[in-house]
Amino acid sequence: MGQENSVENKAAELLRLHTDPTLLTVVNVWDSISARVVADTPGTSALATASHSIAASWGYEDGENIPVDLMIQAVGRIVEATTLPVSADLEGGYGDAPETIRKAIGVGVVGANIEDQLRPIGEAVAGVKAIMDAAIAEGVPDFVLNARTDAFVKAGDRDPADSLADAVERGKAYLDAGAPTVFVPGPLDEAAVSTLVEAFGPQKLTVIGLPGTPSLARLEELGVARVSYGPMAQRVALTALQELVEDVLNGGGVPSTMRPLN
Repeated sequence: MGQENSVENKAAELLRLHTDPTLLTVVNVWDSISARVVADTPGTSALATASHSIAASWGYEDGENIPVDLMIQAVGRIVEATTLPVSADLEGGYGDAPETIRKAIGVGVVGANIEDQLRPIGEAVAGVKAIMDAAIAEGVPDFVLNARTDAFVKAGDRDPADSLADAVERGKAYLDAGAPTVFVPGPLDEAAVSTLVEAFGPQKLTVIGLPGTPSLARLEELGVARVSYGPMAQRVALTALQELVEDVLNGGGVPSTMRPLN
């Protein structure tokens, strides 16, 4: 591997993309061919995997049901498919987040989402520190841990204001523990995004591009670091497949809009 494509250099580039005022957008991938399609699309600067999508492609339900070594193998194949930096969605770390991060770095991953799963905040903060310590020990101090809080995802019927306050508290603690960015998935309106950016600082927040989320241009203006799309990219692809099947069964065929793949 050339020096410019070393894990250390890719990590530094991924960190730069997050800290740059230009919003980083990542359409999540799940295998080699989806990685190549996204990476070859002009304007793509980094890739991110979707754990839900990878698990589904191997026949597993989401929620750490896929064996960790199979997840790492799948992520490694994605890394091999591109020269761009790759961040991996590794759920809650599969029982040993620092070890999982070491395995991921071993296959060339330079960033990761790790869920807090609403564990007690002290335990979650210790986990963030252990992950960053593991990355440093592996020689990748610029590893982009996208520390995810499930304050909204697991909110249930809790008051959204309480979920927002929890996300602020947890996110600030994860940043203090060494995480470069904080991922707050969920239905966030502009007021919530503004509150989170004000609490964390500019270019520290990652959100998911759900319907109703502020526009990409507005998120950039607000100081968001990154927008990702989770399993929705795979759902869009599978929707297109289902529509093809329906068209064929109704006497149609391949749409004229189909593009060739290299």
